[in-house]
Amino acid sequence: MSNSTVLNSTVLSVNTLLNKALMTLKLSSIEPVNNGIEKNGSQKQPLTIKEKMLSYTPIPTYNPHTLHHAMKGLGYLPTPILESLVGYLDGPTSNQYLHANAHLRLILAINSKLKTPLKLTQMRELREKFAADAVAMQTPKVWKQASGSVLSNIKHFTKKGHTPIRWEDKVIAHADEGDMTIRCYQAGLRSNGMGLKKRRSHNPDDTVMLFFHGGGFCIGDVDTHHEFCHAICEQTGWSIVSVDYRLAPEHSSPSALRDCITAYAWVAEHCHTLNASPSRIVLAGDSAGGGLCTLLAQQLTAPSETSWRDVGIDGQKTFTLLKSLPKPLAQMPLYPVTDIETDYPSWELYGEGLLLDHADVAVFDAACFENSLLPRQHVLNSPMLGDNSQVCPTYIVAAELDVLRDEALAYAKQIKSHGIPVRTYTVLGAPHGFIHFMSVHSGLGQETHNIINGFARFVRDTMSTQSQLAA
Repeated sequence: MSNSTVLNSTVLSVNTLLNKALMTLKLSSIEPVNNGIEKNGSQKQPLTIKEKMLSYTPIPTYNPHTLHHAMKGLGYLPTPILESLVGYLDGPTSNQYLHANAHLRLILAINSKLKTPLKLTQMRELREKFAADAVAMQTPKVWKQASGSVLSNIKHFTKKGHTPIRWEDKVIAHADEGDMTIRCYQAGLRSNGMGLKKRRSHNPDDTVMLFFHGGGFCIGDVDTHHEFCHAICEQTGWSIVSVDYRLAPEHSSPSALRDCITAYAWVAEHCHTLNASPSRIVLAGDSAGGGLCTLLAQQLTAPSETSWRDVGIDGQKTFTLLKSLPKPLAQMPLYPVTDIETDYPSWELYGEGLLLDHADVAVFDAACFENSLLPRQHVLNSPMLGDNSQVCPTYIVAAELDVLRDEALAYAKQIKSHGIPVRTYTVLGAPHGFIHFMSVHSGLGQETHNIINGFARFVRDTMSTQSQLAA
């Protein structure tokens, strides 16, 4: 048998396996092949692996969570098959990304092939696509609302330790330029595995987390980060409040930050309804939301009157509000935006071919600052420029394969120099935005689980330290 015959046989077998895998996952082709025969009776050229991977319709068309099952299902394919698919898609090799397994590199390769350049004029379409894809990747179980009635929760009691989560969208009325939506999560009744006997998961740390979603300050909402917030609530028992802040370019900087401050004030006033104490508010956010997290932590501990004066009368009102609010207990920025001007080594290392690249940053940057009252290099835009000497204890999460990696670590180094308790956690082999893959990639799922537990321990250690100092 010639080498070409062997190669063709291998390609056909891999194509067959891929096709079976895709059909098993209930994906439908845009233009189904009818046994290789065109309508006019002529033979149709079989699709290559790459063509098959790229010729399947957007998953949300069929089922809101089919993308979750498809991406997770790919991880069960044998490693040699995964490596073959990565190769056909011209994806990154194991030598390029030493800590990323074949499944993750396949996800990156598919993303690279399907990704189209961002355009400021198409931001509305981008928001809709990102929202649909983000929700489609989430596991269906986090969208099953826990009921408050005993009878409707009987099924949960059969699984020991299960914590049903309830969430509710609320509106902060008369927020700046209109009402603002927030999503509040609370842990429900936890089963002890003994029929109807149960114990209440009553927020054991009296803690509430205020969470700010990522998306370049331009995309994302409470739905796109629902799975992550749900997981934090389930693992910690804390209440979570996710903020649907205003987005650029319709609302340029510092509109998002002002919304986050308004949400913080709401939490401080209403935390008793969330079984939490105003002295135990923690902050968190990813990417752009991580940047908002660091800015809020800074302005709550050392508000800059001169900086807020640059925003005008509304800025003065915000400054007055900041002075009246309690200080946060701790913060967890995940792969945050902390320095919008400095080029760190990771900027060149990971600025192409990943989930966030140079072109993306340029578009988001233009959306945020082109119509802003503030210059780019301003305290309310870049947390590294402000007074971080009094910020709360900080648990910083960085992603190895991320253009923003080094500025997250630089922020950690800066606040640590002021004597602030700091812990850093770098997820090896992970790209920017990896929490969106927590339920489709086993390794990133475990890392996300570890991050949540690590921050919970960090917060409890902070509480213990404060109690000892107060004694």
